[in-house]
Amino acid sequence: MSVLVASDLDRTLIYSNRALALDVPDRLAPRLLCVEVHDGRALSFMTEQAAALLVELTREACFVPSTTRTLAQYERINLPGPTPGWIPPYAICGNGGQLLVDGVPDRDWRAEITARLADASAPLAEIVEHLALCADPEWTHKRRVADESFAYLVVERAQLPDGWLDGLTGWCAERGWTVSLQGRKVYAVPAPLSKSAALAEVVRRTGASTVLAAGDSLLDADLLLAADAAWRPGHGELADGGWTAPGVTALDEVGVAAGEEIVRRVLARVRGEVAAVPA
Repeated sequence: MSVLVASDLDRTLIYSNRALALDVPDRLAPRLLCVEVHDGRALSFMTEQAAALLVELTREACFVPSTTRTLAQYERINLPGPTPGWIPPYAICGNGGQLLVDGVPDRDWRAEITARLADASAPLAEIVEHLALCADPEWTHKRRVADESFAYLVVERAQLPDGWLDGLTGWCAERGWTVSLQGRKVYAVPAPLSKSAALAEVVRRTGASTVLAAGDSLLDADLLLAADAAWRPGHGELADGGWTAPGVTALDEVGVAAGEEIVRRVLARVRGEVAAVPA
C-alpha cells in the first residue's frame, strides 16, 4: 500500500470513560464499541461509526497504531479490522521503543534504539531517582518504569505545585530527556525515543509514498511533523498549548467525537491520495 497512516491511540482514536466527553443528553449519545478489557473491566471505547470507518481504512492503507503504551498495555487493545482477529502489520509501542511486526517485537529495532539511547541520554536510573525525590506522595499515586525505556508518574493533576512541571522539564532537558503531561500521567522520555524514529523505519520497510498521522500530546508532535498531513483533536496537551504546524489540521471536536472525525478525515485523504495515483 502506498499510503501509511500512523495514529496515536489513547485520547486520539480510543477513549476511557473519563475522556469520552459526551456533551449530549444520554438518549442522544453515540453507540460505543469497547476496544479494551482489563481484569474483566471495559476500559477504552470508540464510536461504532469510528470503528466502521477504521475497518475501511485498514483495507485501503497501512494502518500503524503508534502509542506510548507498553507492549503489555497495547496487547489489551482489540482494534476493529478487515478480518476477525486482525493484527496490524506494524505497530509502534513504548513511544518508539518497540516496533511490532505482525504483533511480534522486532529484535533488530530494539537493538538499534537501545544503542541510540546509550549514546544520547542520561541513564534511566538517574531519572527514576530524581522522580522519586521530587514527586511528593501527597499528589503522586504511582511511579512506574515502562519497558525499561522511560518513566512516568500518575498524579493528581490539580495538586501539582506551580512551576513543578517546568522545573522537571528543564532538569530533564539538560540530560537529553523530554517531559509530557497527559491527563493524570507525567512522562519522562529520552529524546531519541520517539514515535517518528520508529515511523521512519516503517516507511523504509514498506516504501510508503504518503504518510498521514494523528495525535493529541506533546509526545505526538514529532509524529505529526513527520507526516505529509496530520490531524489533532480539540483536546489534549497540543490543543491546550495552541500547538499547530504546516500540514497539521486542528479539529474543533473533542472526546470520542474527535476520534470519529479523525478517522473520517484520514480515510477521505487516503482515498484522495489513491485516486491521484496514475493508473
